[in-house]
Amino acid sequence: MLSVMEIVLLALATFRLTRLIVRDYIMEWFRRPFIDVKVIQNEQGVAEEWVEPKGFIGEGLSCQWCVGVWSAFIMLFFYIIVPYGEWLVLLLALAGLQSIIYTWVDRQ
Repeated sequence: MLSVMEIVLLALATFRLTRLIVRDYIMEWFRRPFIDVKVIQNEQGVAEEWVEPKGFIGEGLSCQWCVGVWSAFIMLFFYIIVPYGEWLVLLLALAGLQSIIYTWVDRQ
């Protein structure tokens, strides 16, 4: 059974991996074949971006809930099965915590 601290680390790592896949610019190359981004002018003349998924994979990659489940599976796999996999979990957990702190401080 996992301790509370391990669950928190895994949750933060899962959060960061999910955000990395679904939103971050650095993974745009990974999403691009499965998602169309259309820029449309609204009534006020402001350009808005609309994300249109292509097929089953595009729907999955644009859904943070869907990617979150797979990210949790990947983090558990690395943490429990892969030798030294806990280092990846720790790295992503720290990055996730940093992301949360940055967002909180940036709103102040």
